[in-house]
Amino acid sequence: MSIKSIAAKIFARKIYNQTQAWSAKPVETQFEVFKSLIQNAKDTQFGKDHHFDTIKTFEDFQKNVPVRDYEDLKDYIEKVKIGEENILWKGKPLYFAKTSGTTSGAKYIPLTKESMPTHVNAARNAILHYINETGNADFVDGKMIFLQGSPILTEKHGIKFGRLSGIVAHFVPKYLQKNRMPSWETNCIEDWDTKVNAIVGETIKENMSVISGIPSWVQMYFERLQEKSDGKKIGEIFKNFNLFIYGGVNYEPYRAKFEQMIGKKVDSIELFPASEGFFAYQDSQKEKGMLLLLNSGIFYEFIKADEFFTENPKRYTIGEVEIGVNYALIVSTNAGLWGYNIGDTIQFTSLKPYRIIVSGRIKHYISAFGEHVIANEVENAMKEATAGTNIVINEFTVAPQITPANGLPYHEWLIEFEKEPENMQAFAEAIDDSMRKQNIYYDDLITGNVLQKVVITRVSKNGFQEYMKSQGKLGGQNKIPRLSNDRKIADNLK
Repeated sequence: MSIKSIAAKIFARKIYNQTQAWSAKPVETQFEVFKSLIQNAKDTQFGKDHHFDTIKTFEDFQKNVPVRDYEDLKDYIEKVKIGEENILWKGKPLYFAKTSGTTSGAKYIPLTKESMPTHVNAARNAILHYINETGNADFVDGKMIFLQGSPILTEKHGIKFGRLSGIVAHFVPKYLQKNRMPSWETNCIEDWDTKVNAIVGETIKENMSVISGIPSWVQMYFERLQEKSDGKKIGEIFKNFNLFIYGGVNYEPYRAKFEQMIGKKVDSIELFPASEGFFAYQDSQKEKGMLLLLNSGIFYEFIKADEFFTENPKRYTIGEVEIGVNYALIVSTNAGLWGYNIGDTIQFTSLKPYRIIVSGRIKHYISAFGEHVIANEVENAMKEATAGTNIVINEFTVAPQITPANGLPYHEWLIEFEKEPENMQAFAEAIDDSMRKQNIYYDDLITGNVLQKVVITRVSKNGFQEYMKSQGKLGGQNKIPRLSNDRKIADNLK
């Protein structure tokens, strides 16, 4: 055992003990964060506009600060972007993380000197919790790859702009620099196809022990590795690869394909990072869900997803939530976001400590007929339908078909298979049965002959990659929505 791995175990135990301390008093921890946020922002323009000097309780805050999305906060952000100070948070942010997609184009999310360390520390602590629980620290002596966006930044008015993953690349600790791959030059390549090929060239003969990234893009990296090595399993190429770290999407739909490509099972750690904050990470290999980070400069509120679009829905705090309920996640942060709807929905799997799963997006659902289908349900259905079979899925998405040429409307599952089912009809039945068990509204529509059962459409090899490329979203942090309430993606794929 190396000195580095021994030191990692000692540090891991320290971080674990610190986590145990704050997670044992969740409500108190959140109240301390809340008080600190209000105190630090009371003299900002936002703080003055919303009378932070009068806020003493959560109830005061909810009366003064409505739930917002990016569009509602945009006027403040535009002032920060042109260099004005003390607008959303004291001073100016260090960075703006550019992320995709609102009705007005790109979003620019501030990162401050107070918020930036929480992103870095959370990623580190996720690995340390793994080391503490498993005792496995040998991987720290191998090479680690983090598939991410370009670290090239631009600067305006004293604030740097870039992708979150590219910004974080500037904060890799010195003790990891020698282990980290790819090279800085390769990481700066913008074109994803070119970048992946360069990464393959740099890593194929290295001792890779940890690989991290969004599953769909790691899969592309694995495929290129196999092309360059005459079809060898990833576990043969990288004999010491035993840990996969991922975030952004649910790993379960990809797990069978990954295990087939790797040639063995490897441990995995799930993360929940976003430009708006690093919210949770998997702290245990034995328990379901990710530990919600209650001490990281983020005050959380939760709105039941089925009440979200009603007038004045109730905003719950951490002491009021329940297991298994679908909540929209609302955050206020030490980067200057206030009552901010990040767009994700979560469910609690544990209240001691508070662990969550990401169940979908508040705007990514299918409810063309009132069925209220969410991402977690379709992913569970796919997992159940493929369990115990040889079926391997590369990627899939689901969309409603409201006006079919013949017969009743239906949910269309567009699937790129690596290995198809022998009986496609039976596979479709298995998916449909699972959906009906999970979602009573969907079951009622099938029973009432409003919808016919699911219809599966094959997507050609690399069809999803080609679609993302056509949209200018190949690689990086971009991902295919698991389901949509319209047919924009479905019709493009077809």
